[in-house]
Amino acid sequence: MYKLRELEREDLKKINKWRNDPNLIACLGAPYRYINEDVDQEWYDKYLHARSNSVRCAIVDEEKENEVLGLISLLNINYINRTGELHIMIGGSENRGKGIGTFAVRAMIAHAFNNLNLHRIELGVLETNAAALRLYEKTGFVREGVKRKSNYKNGKYINMIFMGLLKEECSMEASFKYEEM
Repeated sequence: MYKLRELEREDLKKINKWRNDPNLIACLGAPYRYINEDVDQEWYDKYLHARSNSVRCAIVDEEKENEVLGLISLLNINYINRTGELHIMIGGSENRGKGIGTFAVRAMIAHAFNNLNLHRIELGVLETNAAALRLYEKTGFVREGVKRKSNYKNGKYINMIFMGLLKEECSMEASFKYEEM
């Protein structure tokens, strides 16, 4: 059984390993760079000071002593426009394709709409990340636009697809299916 819990300082060692994995970062919008543990400690400290407009959760497996499998975040929360930006990273390749991302996205959608009273969740995904595109479409996100050749990855420029989900478009029943996993 998977669950979300707030990110903890103890999670940083594992997250730092993921953030230094060039194959994983190649699938994400962020550029690859070497990140030492001190940088991640500072990143975490900044998060603690920005908790009013961000939510960072570890995705954990309760059956494996709360092993951290990934990270999902809702950032840049704007309480006037009631929007937030979704980001997700499933750490080890052995954990991909198992429904962990689907669980986490549905759980964060439910949290955003039902607890934070947001109206819209948005995200950007590399056009080359077919698995993420399928995940977002499966969980209700709609393609809204393309930022052409905006991200430089491994010597090539790649399009960024922008997607959004409005509260009224979202079946809350679908959002709560994560509890069944």
